[in-house]
Amino acid sequence: MKGRIRRVITGHDSQGKAVVIADEPAPAVRTNPLRPGHVSTDLWKTGAAPVVLKARMDDPTDGPKQIHPLPGGTVFRISELAPEPDAVRNLDPESAREVFKAMGNEGAATFGRGGRHPMMHRTETIDYAVVLEGRVTLVLDDEDVELEAGDVVIQCGTNHAWSNRSDKPCRMLYVLVDGTFDPALAAALGQPPAH
Repeated sequence: MKGRIRRVITGHDSQGKAVVIADEPAPAVRTNPLRPGHVSTDLWKTGAAPVVLKARMDDPTDGPKQIHPLPGGTVFRISELAPEPDAVRNLDPESAREVFKAMGNEGAATFGRGGRHPMMHRTETIDYAVVLEGRVTLVLDDEDVELEAGDVVIQCGTNHAWSNRSDKPCRMLYVLVDGTFDPALAAALGQPPAH
């Protein structure tokens, strides 16, 4: 990304007054050598709802990269997508699965199983996605949607990919919320619910 993302975390002092606990660059910046030009910064995660709020919250972004939230949890992330290189467009299904394996969810990859773009994937989440800068194409099963800065997508467990077909980086903000497929939808998708 152009620079590290500043993350301010608030908490409480011993008298219960609101204070700043941390004001620093977000530490959970991850890249994937199998997906050149993609940088992802996890800003926060939760593992259940309701979230237990403490005076000083531990940083939940440590640990391995994980594309999806924990059961009952959320992920708050900003990603930068470089202009899509030919290397990504020319991945075979096995290599695409390796990219998702490196992101913590090999099973999300759908390329070669109905996905028409190497980065196509499906998770049991509702994702709030906001284009912060640049342009990006939302690739769905049978259609593409061109998006630009300010556009918002509510992605409801659908098979999709984000493809930067421009000549400039695109910065996206995501909030992923754990979900579960309705049994009828899971059956239509030919898969059992994940949890």
